[in-house]
Amino acid sequence: MSAASALQPDAELLASLRTAKLIDDSASYERLTGGISSDIWKVTTPEGSFCVKRALPQLVVEVEWRVPVERNRFEVDWYKIAAELVPGAAPKVLAHDADAMLFAMEFLDPGEFKLYKDELRDGRADPAIAGEVGRRLARIHAGTAGRADLKERFPRNDIFHAIRLEPYLEATARNHPDLRDILFALSERTHVTRLAMIHGDVSPKNILIGPDGSVFLDAECACIGDPAFDLAFCLNHFLLKCLWTPSTTPDFLDCFDAMTDAYLAGVDWEAPEEMEARTASLLPGLFLARVDGKSPVEYVTKDADRDKVRRVGRTLLKSPPTRLADMRIAWEEELKT
Repeated sequence: MSAASALQPDAELLASLRTAKLIDDSASYERLTGGISSDIWKVTTPEGSFCVKRALPQLVVEVEWRVPVERNRFEVDWYKIAAELVPGAAPKVLAHDADAMLFAMEFLDPGEFKLYKDELRDGRADPAIAGEVGRRLARIHAGTAGRADLKERFPRNDIFHAIRLEPYLEATARNHPDLRDILFALSERTHVTRLAMIHGDVSPKNILIGPDGSVFLDAECACIGDPAFDLAFCLNHFLLKCLWTPSTTPDFLDCFDAMTDAYLAGVDWEAPEEMEARTASLLPGLFLARVDGKSPVEYVTKDADRDKVRRVGRTLLKSPPTRLADMRIAWEEELKT
C-alpha cells in the first residue's frame, strides 16, 4: 500500500489506540491506500511503526457491495491461529477492539517484505517461492482441519459468501446465463463444505515475500470452509498474469505446477485427489469471474484477452477437469492461438 495523506484518524480510532496504550501525543499518522475493504493507517511512535485496520461496511467499488464489519474479528483470529501453526506466516496482532471493529498489527517494512503481486508483475516468478507459499498454506489448512474449537471461533460463513461466492461465481452467472446452474452449484458446494480454516483471499496482492518466507495479509473472508477455494484462488493468478507479463508465461506456469505439487503433498485431512478434483472444477469458475464478475482484474483490458479467458473458462466449466494440470494445459494451448 502507498501513502495517501498524513491526515489524523478520527476520534474513535485514536481513543481505541490510547486505551490499548499504543500511542501518545507524539504519534504521527499516514493513511494507506491500495485496498477496497478497510480504512488502514500507518502509525509511527518513538518505539516504532505499526498498522491499524478498520473494516468498512461498503467496499470501495463502483457497485453497491456491503459486507458485515464483523469480518474484522475473524481476520484477527485467522492471523493468530495461522501464526501459531506456521510462525511468521501472518503479521503479529498488537491489539483488537471488537467494539470499534479495528485492530493494530505489526508494520512489515517494504524494504524487507516484497509484495508478491509486484514481484510477479515485474517478471520475477520463482517456482521455489510459489512452492513455499503452497506448503505454508497446506500446513495452515492441515493444522485446522476438523477442529471443533475453531468452528466455535468461526461460527458463520455468510461473510465469505457475501465477499467471495456471490460477487465471483454468482455474479458471473448473470453474464453467462447458460452457465447459471453450474456456477451456482459450485457456489453452493463451496458454501456448505466446511473442512478447515480458510483465508478466502489468497492472492499475490495479499502475500508478502519476506526473509523467512511468505506472510499472508487481509484475511477478511476467513471462515471454516473448503480449502479448495484458497488453493484455486491463488493458482488463478498465475494463469491470469500470463496476460499481464507475457514474457514470463513459462515461469508463471511453472509456478502453477510448483504450488500445486507442494500444496497437495501437504494434504492429510482427505485424499489429495479429492481435494485436487474440487479445486480443478472450481478454478474455471474463478477464472471466468475475473473478467465477468464483480471484481475483474485490472490488468486484463483487451477484448481479445478477455475472450481467451472466456473460452477456456466456459469450456472447462461445461466439462470439469479433475486434475489441475488439465486447466494449466488448456490455458497454455489457448495462449498459443
